[in-house]
Amino acid sequence: MTTPSAVSPGSAAAEFGRAARKRISRSALGSWRPAAERIDPVTTLEHQAATRVPELVPLRYARMAAAPFPFLRGAPAIMAADLAASPNTGLTVQLCGDAHLSNFGLFASPERSLVFDLNDFDETLPGPFEWDVKRLAASIAVAARANGRPDVDAEQAVLAAARGYREAMLRFAALDGMTVWYEQINADAVADVVHNPKRRKGVERTLAAARARTSLQALGKLTEPGADGGLRIRQRPPLLTPLEPEEAGAVSSVFAAYRRSLPEERRILLDRHRLVEAARKVVGVGSVGTRCFIALLVDRDTSGPLFLQVKEAQESVLRPHLAPSQFRHQGHRVVHGQRLMQAASDIFLGWASGPEGRHYYWRQLRDMKGSAVIEDMSFAALTEYATLCGYSLARAHARSGDRVAIAAYLGTGDAFDRAMAAFAIAYADQTLDDHKALLAAIETGRIVAAEPGA
Repeated sequence: MTTPSAVSPGSAAAEFGRAARKRISRSALGSWRPAAERIDPVTTLEHQAATRVPELVPLRYARMAAAPFPFLRGAPAIMAADLAASPNTGLTVQLCGDAHLSNFGLFASPERSLVFDLNDFDETLPGPFEWDVKRLAASIAVAARANGRPDVDAEQAVLAAARGYREAMLRFAALDGMTVWYEQINADAVADVVHNPKRRKGVERTLAAARARTSLQALGKLTEPGADGGLRIRQRPPLLTPLEPEEAGAVSSVFAAYRRSLPEERRILLDRHRLVEAARKVVGVGSVGTRCFIALLVDRDTSGPLFLQVKEAQESVLRPHLAPSQFRHQGHRVVHGQRLMQAASDIFLGWASGPEGRHYYWRQLRDMKGSAVIEDMSFAALTEYATLCGYSLARAHARSGDRVAIAAYLGTGDAFDRAMAAFAIAYADQTLDDHKALLAAIETGRIVAAEPGA
């Protein structure tokens, strides 16, 4: 995270980036007003519910209704349509598609070091770089308000994130492709951005907790003794439930298909484990209602546990607004996006089709994973964290997009930063209105939400 370098003014890529300012100026990126034909946000959520597990949809509504920040987390489809209704730069990268604050976190690299990066790619597709930045910016403003901060503080936190993104992209534009590809944000860098000694201790506790989150640590929480004396997955309805008979019967064939998606050397490692059982698991906010499972495997020699997470991959919420993915299999789409954007990806990342032709992707459930607690963050902590997220997002974009063109568009001044701050506050207002619309739909009985705390 060094001082940014200027972009070479004469390169064709730099000229292309500056030309994008004629399509939409940097200051114009800060404008937000809902389109006249904007779809009712609850209608968008109802359309998504049609492809989800019916009995879990009320739980999704309940989690989104809890507050504006969880609403924003669960509403990438709403924001995707809003972003698509405005002009864009045409500077394409591999988008995360859901780059809000809670979709960054810690996890283990294949070398077993702890790194910080984006960690959710369900919506990934190529698209305009600023869509991810705007989603991040809006989430910062909504989170700051939720933590009781005034808008002047929310703006400062967004400015820090946008500046972190812009300065990182300027830096990456001056580096060669191999150097950018190998760039990582390790645990030491995470701690380095925190200057207050008390907050630094908190970060160090978070890092220690992440290092402890392994399959072995999950053993006591997720399993219990079975009738045969072996392990079985502990049932905790409605969050962790047995498979339906037709799902249980398909586990072996789906597992075999997943195995074939792995690189050959990873198949050898996977073959050293035996599949014991799988169960349905509810995860997240926006993902609630999609078909998600965990699989328990044990080492054939030591019986050491390995938990894999199996998530349904539906079409990206960006798909109605962008070119279709080059991958027909949605799980393959997710895996490709993750491998392209992350500095280090899970060694067991793969994909397979399941019953009824549904698409899934697989990864480790716990591999030294950790995330920041956004709620109750102080202003200083939120600002530092937002800066780190901005830097991380720029690194992900620089791997797949034209970093020189994007850097030239951004420039060395703060026009882009101020535009992101303006957009974030305006879209935070929109999120508040949309959240109220969800509450009203629950109140009138238009949709049914689970009881709070479910």
